[in-house]
Amino acid sequence: MTTVSSQTVANAFISLAKQRNKMLTPMQVLKLVYLAHGWTLGYTGKPLIHDKIEAWKYGPVVPALYETIRAYRSAPIPYPVPAPPDEQLSDEQSDMIRRVYNTYENMDGIQLSNLTHQQNTPWDKIYNQGTGDWAGIPDTLIKEFYQKKVAANGEEA
Repeated sequence: MTTVSSQTVANAFISLAKQRNKMLTPMQVLKLVYLAHGWTLGYTGKPLIHDKIEAWKYGPVVPALYETIRAYRSAPIPYPVPAPPDEQLSDEQSDMIRRVYNTYENMDGIQLSNLTHQQNTPWDKIYNQGTGDWAGIPDTLIKEFYQKKVAANGEEA
């Protein structure tokens, strides 16, 4: 499975929301992309996105995506964001994104943020127990966390 940009994944979520007559805020998009990346690592052992993830005050953030959508502030994102034109999601990637959206679609940005920075999450281990703000969150830590969730509960995205 080839990794893709966070913008490509963001556009998949924006499209899914639009199909259901909804719009997503930047915070929702940032957290959904992180969750899709985490669950993909948990189920397949392989990353979804190739962009770096950092521990920020309000949870994990993909800086490359943040820079793309920050101008919307807390307003909904009405259109697809600029993404590499030749990137395509695989069927497996699209399925995982759809599963994540179905699971979390009714959560607002604050709820998603709270979910991603609970105790013992990868964000917590870096931000509170580790090196603090803007430190990178390694895929190995995210993978371990989500593989445990999958194994412990058979939990589904």
